[in-house]
Amino acid sequence: MRLVTGISVLVLGAGGIGHAVVTGLETGMDRIDPFKDMKNRPRAGHGMNLLLVGTDGRDRITPQEKEKYRLGGAPCNCTDTVMLVHLSADKERASIVSLPRDSYAEVPEHKDRNSGKTHAAHALKLNAAYSEGGPGLTVRTVEQLTGVKIDHYLEVDFTSFMKTVDTLGGVQICTTRPLKDSYTGLDLAAGTHELNGGQALQYVRSRHIDGASDLGRMQRQQKFLASLIKQATSSGVLLNPVKFRDVASTMLNSVRADKGFGTEQMLELGQAMRGFSPASSEFTSVPLGNLAYPVKGVGSTVKWDEAKSKKLFQALRDDRPLSPERTGGPKAVQVDVAPQEIRVQVYNGTPKDGLGKTVDEGLHATGFDTTRAPLNGEPRNLAHTLITYDPRWDRSAKSLAGALPGVELRAVRGQGPLMKVTAGTDFEKVRRVRGKETSRGEFGAVTGDQVACP
Repeated sequence: MRLVTGISVLVLGAGGIGHAVVTGLETGMDRIDPFKDMKNRPRAGHGMNLLLVGTDGRDRITPQEKEKYRLGGAPCNCTDTVMLVHLSADKERASIVSLPRDSYAEVPEHKDRNSGKTHAAHALKLNAAYSEGGPGLTVRTVEQLTGVKIDHYLEVDFTSFMKTVDTLGGVQICTTRPLKDSYTGLDLAAGTHELNGGQALQYVRSRHIDGASDLGRMQRQQKFLASLIKQATSSGVLLNPVKFRDVASTMLNSVRADKGFGTEQMLELGQAMRGFSPASSEFTSVPLGNLAYPVKGVGSTVKWDEAKSKKLFQALRDDRPLSPERTGGPKAVQVDVAPQEIRVQVYNGTPKDGLGKTVDEGLHATGFDTTRAPLNGEPRNLAHTLITYDPRWDRSAKSLAGALPGVELRAVRGQGPLMKVTAGTDFEKVRRVRGKETSRGEFGAVTGDQVACP
């Protein structure tokens, strides 16, 4: 999460600033070679894949900040966050997949980074691959898990995250309910908040807000990153050479990267992604199967859903978008009530054969809970498509109307929660809609504009 924050700002800014400002910034980066001696790697797909790793390093954080933001204790020298970022070949889309740090993994044979002893292949949690074998083993483990070839590796710690957010002037976060975590000190009331670097770190680290643990944390990280991209692209900081250099140098002083990721790569990406916005990014987490998979000597791990995760990573290799908003066609209209919560019976109010089925299928495709058994309506010569509804469910009726442009609404007391749609001769199409909580589609993905503050 912390690394995606900095790299997003850096890459986006590089497109607007140019070579003169960016050249030399990367000299402060700590270089590593995580791909050394790697064999039997996955085949390269289309686009670029970056493995972004956030560690729990906190050496340069002041004692006051450690106390204020609950950053005490010894670091585990493991990965706190792991994300796989796919940049499309046309540089118009970034797909960001969160990999739970407690994911069940089987690491290949390797040499221990501390003792130098050779370990046989064995099971562990994904975040422990770093503590045993460093960046190299982390890359090998992720490639083995996903089948996706990693092109670049980047790693950062707590310090650069906090300073990058502060240099940007903070980031806006919205929450519909209070968020409190006694472990990190996070304490936000429902509403909109401007977070500084330390508060933002509390927000993205919190795991004890609810029973969702790491899963809820990953969704909050996605919301934060979307808001940060919105802040970076709308504030003008990326077009201000002095401000951009401050942000970039702050971030790069704490970054470790592979030897192949330098100024030219940053500029190339930045130039191609000049029009990048929150809507250009999409976020998801790897599909999960068993959330408490026991492993002897390791403990409880998170086991991925093998079939669904295989489809997700195949989509990345094929350079296909993950979210419904990026798969083509018109953008979905946001409605108050999610279509999945609205039960609909469709009627054909015209002599045209098959019209009821067409409407039913169209509504079902955008998420409505249709009966899948359209009926013939009365009359059979209806000019305008009609929705009848019980006034107690008026919000659901209005949300349904969002999918049927120009429809007539008619209240019928006592009808109950079932919405009735009678297709008239003026019916043209069903418009895609989504609830405020968003429809995440096959891969559970959403675009940045869906989860950032409005």
